[in-house]
Amino acid sequence: MKRFAVYYAPRPGAFAGRANEWLGWDPATGQALPQPRVPGIADPAAITADPRRYGFHGTIRAPFRLAEGVTPDLAAATVATLAARLGPVTCEGLILENLHGFLALTPRGCEAALLELGAAVVEGTNDLRAPLSEAEIARRRPEALSPRQRELLHRWGYPYVMEEFRFHLTLTDRLADPAPAMAALGAHFADVLPRPFEIQDLCLFGEDTAGRFHLLHRYALTG
Repeated sequence: MKRFAVYYAPRPGAFAGRANEWLGWDPATGQALPQPRVPGIADPAAITADPRRYGFHGTIRAPFRLAEGVTPDLAAATVATLAARLGPVTCEGLILENLHGFLALTPRGCEAALLELGAAVVEGTNDLRAPLSEAEIARRRPEALSPRQRELLHRWGYPYVMEEFRFHLTLTDRLADPAPAMAALGAHFADVLPRPFEIQDLCLFGEDTAGRFHLLHRYALTG
């Protein structure tokens, strides 16, 4: 694996199955899935290319290269230790939102707890990551970031952490007109959205040489 990340991924069940099928990728098995026909969407594959590569997830620690001397086993042990110390987060539920052109599911009723979880994971995994390369910094377009986001990028390797953290579960690429997909996906996911929505695990993902992300380990939040 060329990069690692700490994500939320739903446990096996109706919600996980529907989401994985929608994106066409099961990160637990590493298998491509046939994407469903959804009324109102002509070609699901055409609007899910980027999220398909990552698998259905919510970012907690964004992808990073391992620092020199850090092994995958050490990364796994670090995440396992964090999960044993931190508790689960319970939210009222999920809603479908248009986030600057791409569609995502976002939680409600747990904002403070999510910020606390995100900060603890970012701090607890920071020693695992290699320093950002110039190319990695450039990909974040620092000229378009706020001064605080640039500070977070250099301190923690990602600009959207700490108070800038906004947990979301991406469903589409950026769309020129999100409205039709918004209506279609609202109906498609309506009967499987969990209520309450719970973040019960930290999931260690790895990115293979082809750029696809795989679920490597799932650690229950038991603190």
